[in-house]
Amino acid sequence: MISADIITIGDEILIGQITDTNSAYIARELNAAGIRIRRKYSIGDQKEAITGALDESIGQVDAILFTGGLGPTNDDITKHTLNAYFGSRLVRNQETFDMLAAWFAARNRTFEPVNQGQADVPEVCTVMLNKLGTAPGMIFEKEGTHIFCMPGVPYEMEGLMQSGVLPFLKQKYALPPLAHHTVLTAGIPESTLMMQIKDWEEALPAGVKLAYLPSYGAVKLRLTAWEPGTFSEVELAEIARPLYGMLGDAIYGTGDRTMEEIVFTMLKEKKLRVSFAESCTGGFLAHRLTSMAGSSMVFNGSVVTYSYEAKTQELQVPSEILMQHGAVSEPVVMQMAEAVKIKFDAEYGVATSGIAGPDGGTPEKPVGTVWIAVSGPQGTKARRFLFTNNRERNIRLTCLHAYNMLRKML
Repeated sequence: MISADIITIGDEILIGQITDTNSAYIARELNAAGIRIRRKYSIGDQKEAITGALDESIGQVDAILFTGGLGPTNDDITKHTLNAYFGSRLVRNQETFDMLAAWFAARNRTFEPVNQGQADVPEVCTVMLNKLGTAPGMIFEKEGTHIFCMPGVPYEMEGLMQSGVLPFLKQKYALPPLAHHTVLTAGIPESTLMMQIKDWEEALPAGVKLAYLPSYGAVKLRLTAWEPGTFSEVELAEIARPLYGMLGDAIYGTGDRTMEEIVFTMLKEKKLRVSFAESCTGGFLAHRLTSMAGSSMVFNGSVVTYSYEAKTQELQVPSEILMQHGAVSEPVVMQMAEAVKIKFDAEYGVATSGIAGPDGGTPEKPVGTVWIAVSGPQGTKARRFLFTNNRERNIRLTCLHAYNMLRKML
């Protein structure tokens, strides 16, 4: 197989100021194209680190993919380091210069010399035009290894991967893609899931590997045919078919779709609408849905009712029920779901109320206690969950399980 090293550049990555998402994206795309990742790592903005990485990888892999350090400021040294490493000189790439000039003119901004300099590239490189930003990508070659340099801005890097890097590699090596099939599950812990499908996993054909990919409240089961051309995606899907009998409605889809994407598609196909009454999630349910184009077809509105008063004023939750049971309770969350459904003229209402933490818990209702209710034509169902002590994790888990409850009712 073709092999590659992935190297992200930036002091901000090393000190934890930003999270390196670029290497994960690149690895997924290369893997899908049938390229083996030998290693991936991060280095600082130092010439010695960049040249040392090149010395270690050139001749050992077919491709090296760098991201970061291509901006116009003094700490962006990647281009100049590579220029010196390959014994080249900087020359102006006119196509990049013209594109940058048009970009600044369209925004009524001065095209400063420091920005003009971004059109200067090492003479020995092949330029990859960056239509999403100001720093062009570059391709070098040495000892049979191709070196790809891309900006560190994620959406710019992703654009160059799709327009430059992947087409180059696929044409150069005539890559047969690896076959994958991913089954999406929710509501079953990874260890429990492993025991439920143990016999099926042990009977997988040679050359097919199963990976467990856990996330907030969900686990992806990804089948991969590691030898290109041995199994097709259709054949992998057939191998996965017995899982549906073992796991039932814990399976919510296939591929890379999210839970809310699955629910959105179901609502749209059935021409139904949903509304949200959120307390502990603070609008996160609505945010996840409205992040998708076309969400107005299935969503009229929602409310964030954080206080007792807001629950009473906006959703007519009786104050005596709040005082007797507390906001984090079954009767309150059911009333919220039923009321918000009526308030926004929707077929379904979803409500959340919980103690996200890290404080506010009691012995009866510890941090991580969450009630979720879904109300629809079939009636109203509520369920209690006990999650973690981490606030962000609790919010994301509540969101996943709320959408999952809605999916099951749909």
